[in-house]
Amino acid sequence: MACYVPFNDRNLDISFFMLRPTVVYVDELVEALKHISSYTESLGCVHSSILRSIHGNLIIWYGAWMKRSTENKRLLSAALVSMLTNVSSMAILVEHSFFNAYSGESRDGSPAAKFFTGDIVSLSSASLSADDLSVSYESIAMFKDSFGKMNGASCGVCLKCEAHPRIACLFVWKSLQHCYSYILGSDYRKAILPSLEVKYDVFKVAYVSGDHVLNIETMYAPNTHSSVVQD
Repeated sequence: MACYVPFNDRNLDISFFMLRPTVVYVDELVEALKHISSYTESLGCVHSSILRSIHGNLIIWYGAWMKRSTENKRLLSAALVSMLTNVSSMAILVEHSFFNAYSGESRDGSPAAKFFTGDIVSLSSASLSADDLSVSYESIAMFKDSFGKMNGASCGVCLKCEAHPRIACLFVWKSLQHCYSYILGSDYRKAILPSLEVKYDVFKVAYVSGDHVLNIETMYAPNTHSSVVQD
């Protein structure tokens, strides 16, 4: 099964939840997040995945949701944070937010970035100042031009955070070697997000929704299921 990140925000809402594991062996945490992921389908989650940092100590849970109002997104975030308290003994929730997708490119003409379990994904992000508020839109042309030169990248999408002045780029790679080759062989930071201080990491996709999940323990059930309303 594939997971998708749309190239625009017309049909889906996008969320990222970043967790920092506090245990040496994170496989149990990944399994717990898989179970939580299966519950989110009843809350309107269309696609979800778990990204595991290759070099750092970070786990990202990604979810794409049926469109909803700002108030219902607030209720949804509260429900998800409540669910994640069930893994608080294994990880700290570092940050979470909804993002708007505003541009994307793919080699196969797909209107969304597509990836599978085992794929390599890179994420770069930059905080914006008041003077940089329009940089996300100004960088679209540069993004499209740069993507054409990124050998080994199958697709990419630009995102803008709803809660904070921040933009991000996500790329899916054919292999880890292709990803390293591009990052080490080019001015990666300035190519996509010019004149900004950029942070980036490389992840392996540990799970996408649709993968087989074992029977779910009741301990992972959301505490605020009834309070989340879909539009």
